[in-house]
Amino acid sequence: MESTFGIIAEPNRRAILSLLAFSERSVGEIEHQLRMPQPSVSKHLRVLREAGFVEARVDAQRRVYRIRAEPLMEIDAWLVPFRRFWSAHVDALERHLDRVDRVRPGKRKKR
Repeated sequence: MESTFGIIAEPNRRAILSLLAFSERSVGEIEHQLRMPQPSVSKHLRVLREAGFVEARVDAQRRVYRIRAEPLMEIDAWLVPFRRFWSAHVDALERHLDRVDRVRPGKRKKR
């Protein structure tokens, strides 16, 4: 698990993963979107690929990358016991906003 967290601790890798969460992309598209030099994008993609976070396929003259869910599922499973900390706060916030809505009808926008 430590290596998984070490890999996603790097901000540029997280940015790449965020882009790939929406759709697969080529190195050039990632480079353009993140305004990173191509060698840096390729270096981060290599680390992500070797760790199993992404996979590549060849499409004519370019490599297209897509995210792999398995390593992220490991992180999600690790987070399960911690969810109770924030879900209780979110529930409390929702109850508070509902009370505010009842006290001041028409003052707040609907959620």
